[in-house]
Amino acid sequence: YARISRYSHRSKIQRLPVEPISQASADQRKGRCGRVAAGVCIRLYGEEDFNGRPAFTDPEILRTNLAAVILQMKVLGFGEMDRFPFVEPPDGGQIKDGYRLLEELGAVDTRRRVTRLGRKLARLPIDPRIGRMLLEAAHTGCLREVLVIAAALSVQDPRERPLDKQQQADEAHAEFKDERSDFLGYLNLWRFLEDQRKHLTRRKFQRLCRERFLSANRVQEWRDIHLQLRTQLHEMGYRDNETEADADNIHRALLAGLLSQIACRPETGGHDYQGTRNTRCRIFPGSALFAKPPKWFMAAELVETTRLYARTVAAINPDWVESLAGHLVK
Repeated sequence: YARISRYSHRSKIQRLPVEPISQASADQRKGRCGRVAAGVCIRLYGEEDFNGRPAFTDPEILRTNLAAVILQMKVLGFGEMDRFPFVEPPDGGQIKDGYRLLEELGAVDTRRRVTRLGRKLARLPIDPRIGRMLLEAAHTGCLREVLVIAAALSVQDPRERPLDKQQQADEAHAEFKDERSDFLGYLNLWRFLEDQRKHLTRRKFQRLCRERFLSANRVQEWRDIHLQLRTQLHEMGYRDNETEADADNIHRALLAGLLSQIACRPETGGHDYQGTRNTRCRIFPGSALFAKPPKWFMAAELVETTRLYARTVAAINPDWVESLAGHLVK
C-alpha cells in the first residue's frame, strides 16, 4: 500500500487516500532485491490481487491542480491546454478547475486572458496561491514577514515529531506557537533560528536543530527558497518593509491567496466548520488554534485523511474577505 496524493477538482480538496500500489510500483520494489547477488522477493498478497491492480500509477498531471501549468503555458504562448499534445492529457474538469483558481486569484479574466497580475505571478517559481500572497504583501507593506511564511509553505514542515518522542517534540515546538495563527508560528521559529545562526558554528546549529526536533536540511531548504523568492521579488522592483508589519496586515496579505479556503463556525458550535462550496472541515489537532477555535479562519491547505482537516490555520476577520473577494462574493 501507499498513501497517494490526489486532488479532487469537484470538491477542490487534496486527498491522501491509502491505495494498493500498482504493478509497476511493485516490480520497482522487487528490483531492490537481487542487486548484488541472487535474491528472493516475497509479496504479502495473492497473485490474483496483484493481477487485478492497475499496470501503472496515475501520472501526477492527472491528480494535481493545474493552475500553475495553465498559467505558464499561456504566458509562454503554448495555446490552450486542451489542445496541447500531452502524453497523458488531463480531462476537461481538471482544466476548468485550474482556470477557476486563476480567476479567483485575479491571474486571468472571465475570458481566460492573462492579466497584468497573472504575468507577475508567472515570474514567481511557486504555487500561484503563494505568489498571490507575496504580491499582495509587496503592495501592503508586509513583504519581509510574508516572504518567510511563503517560503515555509513551499517546503516540507521543518518540525519533526518522532513516534517515540511525540510529547518531547510538542514541548520543544510549543515555544514558537501563536494562539491566533499557525502562520505566525513559522515567523516566530524563523526569528529564533536566524538569531541563533549568528552566534553558532554550523555543527552547533545542527545540534540545536536536533535538540529542538527540527530537520536541519529542511531548515536550510526553507532559507534557500526564502533567498530565491526575495531575490526574484527585488528584481521585479519590490522592496522589504523597513518597519515591522502588524499581524492583521500579514493575515490580510495571506488571505489574498486563500479566499476559497476560509471557514465559519456554525451557531450550533461543535468542532465542524462550514467551508466554501458547502464543505465541512475541522481544524487539524496539531494546530495552535485547536484548543481555542475561532469563529472564522483561513487555512493554507485542506487535506482529507480519515476526515477533512484544515492545516496551518489563522483566525480572520470576515470583513477582510469582502474587500479582497469582490469578484467572487454574492
